[in-house]
Amino acid sequence: QVQLVESGGGSVQAGGSLRLSCASPGVGYSSYYMGWFRQAPGKEREGVAAIGSDGRTSCSDSVKGRFIISKDAAKNTLYLQMNNLKPEDTAMYYCAAARVSRPVGWVCRADEYTYWGQGTQVTVSS
Repeated sequence: QVQLVESGGGSVQAGGSLRLSCASPGVGYSSYYMGWFRQAPGKEREGVAAIGSDGRTSCSDSVKGRFIISKDAAKNTLYLQMNNLKPEDTAMYYCAAARVSRPVGWVCRADEYTYWGQGTQVTVSS
């Protein structure tokens, strides 16, 4: 049974930082692909970053150089370090997992992932 539980969201001023965590007991990182997605009100869910045994992918030019995805296999935990946050980063952030070494399609596409957490809210004020 795969369960994903996000934490670390909150309210922060522009320019600040947050680190999101995704506890994922039951996920063997050698055989799962993991991703972070976000969804703002009235917008579609979009990929933020993904990571697998083949490396990391930044899914959006808007977060490149500011957001870093990482994982700690020993702790079964996925992270998203978010720096220099902007008001446009305000969204619900979701952790996702795919039980494949690498998705067949684009790793930043939500349809490639089977398991999802409940999300953690990030609000950035100007």
